[in-house]
Amino acid sequence: MSSESTPTKTFAQQQAERMKRLRELHRMRNEARTHNHHEVVAEDARNKMPQNWEARKRKAEWILNDQKEREEASKNGEDYDRKKLLNLTAIDAERLERKKKKKNPDQGFSDFEAATHRQYNRLVKNMAPKDMERYEEQKEKLGDAFYAGPHTIVHGLHQDRPEAIDNLVKSVEDQIAKRNKYSRRRMHNDDADIDYINERNAKFNKKLERSYGEHTTEIKQNLERGTAV
Repeated sequence: MSSESTPTKTFAQQQAERMKRLRELHRMRNEARTHNHHEVVAEDARNKMPQNWEARKRKAEWILNDQKEREEASKNGEDYDRKKLLNLTAIDAERLERKKKKKNPDQGFSDFEAATHRQYNRLVKNMAPKDMERYEEQKEKLGDAFYAGPHTIVHGLHQDRPEAIDNLVKSVEDQIAKRNKYSRRRMHNDDADIDYINERNAKFNKKLERSYGEHTTEIKQNLERGTAV
């Protein structure tokens, strides 16, 4: 039984294969070096940015996409909010509700200063810029004057757009309408206890009762019975 012998490679062929593998290793090393350099540069750039830069970027992108989808739904005659709810699962809805309660807990009424601060934050949150590119351009152009401080002269720097003026007018009108809705005069109850000296003091006492009434009921009863210590 004869067997065919395997031909042996010559020295020149072996040398050529070694050189080929060596060139491949050199190429892979150069690619790894270039990739590492890019990663170092990118990491350095990220470290120089604000800590919440990524979150702000994602939020800006979400706002732009949401606005675009809302405009497309409006052109097609669709209810965008209802369309979003149809694509929302029960688990996601529960998660968003928990997140909303955790982020915006109802702290009740403490004083008028805190109530004004909460209203200001709520109004500012609803005034997000629609054109983020123009927003960033103005921010870079104006520098420190973009966020005006007590000693900043902004006259002539900002030019209000008609859309921004209309939004401000609408916001003020909405506040007036809401205030008129909840500030209408209530009917007087002759059987209710008189614990106020004027109408403003009566409203203040009602706010205190809503926030702290459940914690002070027993104290009031003890004072009325004369058994308070």
